[in-house]
Amino acid sequence: MYLKLSKNSEKVYPVRNKQHQFLRDKLSQLNKKNSISNGVFWTKHSKMKMRQYRFSEKRVLRILRKPDRKEEGIAEGTIAAMQITGTKKHPTEAWTMYLILKKPPKQNKFATGQAKGIKIISAWRYPGRTPEGERPIIPEDTLEELENILKK
Repeated sequence: MYLKLSKNSEKVYPVRNKQHQFLRDKLSQLNKKNSISNGVFWTKHSKMKMRQYRFSEKRVLRILRKPDRKEEGIAEGTIAAMQITGTKKHPTEAWTMYLILKKPPKQNKFATGQAKGIKIISAWRYPGRTPEGERPIIPEDTLEELENILKK
């Protein structure tokens, strides 16, 4: 038996005893549990906005896990989560809008999952601080685009 430390590493180490085998199994279980895409679905719009604002997938998921504030989303049935970023001189907020799915969409024709999931709809950076409970001003064309995304 052989132990490979990561997916990208080319080094493979031999497994010498049962303890090494146990560690190898635990590592593979952790990788499966901590998978970024496990139960999280991304729209094309969210990927585009993440690229625009230079957010990584882990950054967006961190906003979901530990938000400074949660509010009702702009689109119907969505939730918006925010983390405070920036400095005192240049304050900003990192926002994520998501939808909780009752059934995740099937990835292929063989997938049969009944687990819940989260659909990331959008992510953006807001310059300054938004007042709590008030929605920022959003252009009509952006609202129409978000409604089209939710209909899909």
